[in-house]
Amino acid sequence: MLKINPVALAVTAALFLPQTSQADSDLSAVERRLNQLEARLQKAERRADEAERRARLAEQRLAQTAPAAAIPATASDAHTPQTPPAIRQGSAQAPAVVAGPQPPVAPSPADQPQAVRPAEKTLADGFEFHAYARSGLIMNDSASSTKSGPYLTPAGETGGAVGRLGNENNTYVEINMEHKTQLANGATTRFKVMLADGQSDYNDWTADSSDLNIRQAFVELGSLPTFKGMFADSTLWAGKRFDRDNFDIHWLDSDVVFLAGTGGGIYDVRWADGVKSNLSVYGRNFGDIETIDNTIQNYIVTANTFSGPLQFMLSGLRAKDNDERVNTAVRSDNAGDSGVHAMLAWHGDSFYGLRDGQSKTALLYGHGLGAEVKGIGSDGNLTDSASTWRLASYGMTPLNQTWSLAPALLAQQSKDRYVAGDSYRWVTANARLLQSINENFMLAYEGSYQYMDLDPQGFKSRQNVSGGFYKLTFAPTFKPGDIGNFLSRPEIRFFASWMDWDNALDRYASDDAFGTSGFTAGGEWNFGVQMETWF
Repeated sequence: MLKINPVALAVTAALFLPQTSQADSDLSAVERRLNQLEARLQKAERRADEAERRARLAEQRLAQTAPAAAIPATASDAHTPQTPPAIRQGSAQAPAVVAGPQPPVAPSPADQPQAVRPAEKTLADGFEFHAYARSGLIMNDSASSTKSGPYLTPAGETGGAVGRLGNENNTYVEINMEHKTQLANGATTRFKVMLADGQSDYNDWTADSSDLNIRQAFVELGSLPTFKGMFADSTLWAGKRFDRDNFDIHWLDSDVVFLAGTGGGIYDVRWADGVKSNLSVYGRNFGDIETIDNTIQNYIVTANTFSGPLQFMLSGLRAKDNDERVNTAVRSDNAGDSGVHAMLAWHGDSFYGLRDGQSKTALLYGHGLGAEVKGIGSDGNLTDSASTWRLASYGMTPLNQTWSLAPALLAQQSKDRYVAGDSYRWVTANARLLQSINENFMLAYEGSYQYMDLDPQGFKSRQNVSGGFYKLTFAPTFKPGDIGNFLSRPEIRFFASWMDWDNALDRYASDDAFGTSGFTAGGEWNFGVQMETWF
């Protein structure tokens, strides 16, 4: 509190009060003015005392009610991109955005009345909102509807993606809402729900064709104070979710590995410095089988271990009674009821050790029900003897201030997949090149080549075919900034795509895109516009 010094007042008055010869000789006039000034200062002191008293009362009420304060958002599950999220086929893990005000500093315990100090009150909580969306229009050179999609080719049935730029006609939206809290004992909680919808209808009202769905709904508990030792930094979870450590090749719209379903587990069990594991069990459904009165449920037990840039993932699968399912073909075979899946991956912090950027490479193997190596446990028609090998590799690097490059390679071989003796082999080579023109405009170029050799042995009336597919895309693109970043959004793209394929592929199946009326080998031009965003 400011104290009044009479000497200082006298000096101030002498310096700043109007100076006249009459005032110098009239001490009583100076004294009156000093008295008036002192009275005003005393009145100001009383007002300050009252304001200070009210502030103390407000602090006491705040300490008694212990209101929650917003905490800043943190990163979500690893569609974004580390890839976006995995922005996968119909999916995204988008990169999170820090949102909301910083939390105020909590009053110290000494400032709180002991009688109202809570033992385990919530210190801070906060809501987050994240989203992914894409939507666009595509047509052929006759201004007519056309076929498109990253899994357009016959190899697409077994995961052979060919590149998404200038090759998508759907609207897909994910809405992610999260609530996080931190308790006084240090424990944290997280609840997440994802609402998603996807369709190809261009109308403004599409309720009749909607695929609206709750894709995720789960809870996590972290930093539990009773968890010690190797579990000290672990996180428990349960519910319906995408696994936290899925990753993908975004510009192909292809997961490298995608584990999802309903279940529970624990993340970040630490065995040693730099070595940790995630343990989980997921459930999925394969649907009904006519021969038995039963809905088949598939259970997946997974151990996912990380050591520096290395990742080793091992899963076991079991679906009781699924061996009653029959795959009809030239020779019929029963589906399997068990399987294994393994993945060895390298997560690099450079472009294959050659230059700045990032790169990832994974080798996957699956047997039996694990032979669908990309979407673990998602295919109930796999036989007990099915086996699949898959190689996935991609990278991103700036070449200079104008150009950036992102190549990708996918290759897969699958045998005895649905019937004994079948074979599905394909390889995709893809590259996207970005040319920055100015702060808000760039040119994107993408090229894809896929070779396939498919021998389904009559499964689903498919025919034995082999041949190649080619796609080139040119896409002038607008962005608000960060123009050379492959994984920054939003973007608005205009595009022109040309694609062609060997005419032998037209006879693979009667119900796929190739070989349908007006869509046969010989070259196809597609044009359109698309937006894509995530946050």
